[in-house]
Amino acid sequence: MTSTGPAATAGISPRPEVQRRTLTVLVTSQILSGAGLAAGVTVGALLAQDMLGSTDLAGLPSALITAGSALAAVAVGRISQARGRRPGLATGYLTGAVGSAGVVAAALADNPVLLFLALFVYGAGTATNLQARYAGADLATPGHQARAVSTVLVATTLGGVIGPNLAAPTGAFAAHLGVPRLAGPFVLSGTAYALAALVLALWLRPDPLLLARTLAEAKEADAVTDAAVTDPTTTNPGNTADGRGSVVLGALIMVLTQLVMVAIMTMTPVHLHDHGHGTAASGLVIAVHVGAMYLPSPLTGWLVDRYGRRKIAAASGITLLTAGILAAAAPGDSVALLACALALLGLGWNLGLVSGTAIITDTVPLATRAKTQGLVDVSIALAGATGGMASGIMVAATSYPTLALTGGILSLALLPAIAATAYHRRTA
Repeated sequence: MTSTGPAATAGISPRPEVQRRTLTVLVTSQILSGAGLAAGVTVGALLAQDMLGSTDLAGLPSALITAGSALAAVAVGRISQARGRRPGLATGYLTGAVGSAGVVAAALADNPVLLFLALFVYGAGTATNLQARYAGADLATPGHQARAVSTVLVATTLGGVIGPNLAAPTGAFAAHLGVPRLAGPFVLSGTAYALAALVLALWLRPDPLLLARTLAEAKEADAVTDAAVTDPTTTNPGNTADGRGSVVLGALIMVLTQLVMVAIMTMTPVHLHDHGHGTAASGLVIAVHVGAMYLPSPLTGWLVDRYGRRKIAAASGITLLTAGILAAAAPGDSVALLACALALLGLGWNLGLVSGTAIITDTVPLATRAKTQGLVDVSIALAGATGGMASGIMVAATSYPTLALTGGILSLALLPAIAATAYHRRTA
């Protein structure tokens, strides 16, 4: 008789094939959502400034998008936890599309209140784009989780490069339709987010998180049966304290790297402007920075899987320190040195995000994984908002070099935290 029990179910599961399909679908959706994310963010502040006729609240769109992404991270995490990645991610992108449509409507009505409300809703796309990386690791085989995460992350780069370059054509298209030019990129954002949601809804099947749970339950049931045959009293509850410590470490790595990265990145264009450089120089430096944030992801994933999560997380702290020192020491008129500093800043962020994500994925059980990941991403969003707001205050009170050096030194807090959890694991 053919076995139909849990062991047989786990044994016949075409997991590698499903994982390849999952990554293909996620990469496609990330390219689309990356274009939507970058296009909208590019002109959000300009649209607010044009509508209000003042720069006083031009920074508010970024804050509202961040706040919206924080709330959406919780919602996407909870939906994914209850129903799977497919409905969670698709709902997040559809919400971002609704927000984009709201921005276009606000531009047509010349209504600032509607604009700010729509930008808050639009932030759901940002949260969903970041949360998609977790779905890449749900079905990854042991030792390949970080590479799966990095594959999803690097796909955002293509959309992120395409999106801003479509700002002018979409503006012209919007003007042809009678919509204000600055709202044009949000037409692209809404379309891109809606298409990303459609791709996930149609083709992210089977759902990676739900399938991973089924396989894990089958494996656990088989293991319990084998243990009962050998010794019915045998149990393995695991080290709960160590798990909590690893979750805190993974979250700390991502929160701290986000805080330092956003703080230094935000004020670099201002620093360049204060030293007589135009928008072309600022654009070049930020382009180098964004490239360094995402393009190294495949290599970072391999390094994390090959040498361990904590070692690469420690390398993140050291890289961020180097970036802070170089940014602080670079003359204000040296675009090349500041570009190098921002490249190191992006690389340090990438090392921290991939290693921290892998730690969370390794540690949190499937039963609560999506919910916990959503809460971690809320912390990341709030860290970014804090870094952005605090950076301006600090530069006004001191200087850009002081900000850069302080950020670099702050990143070293990762090292004792990593050492402490490593010591706990050895002695547990």
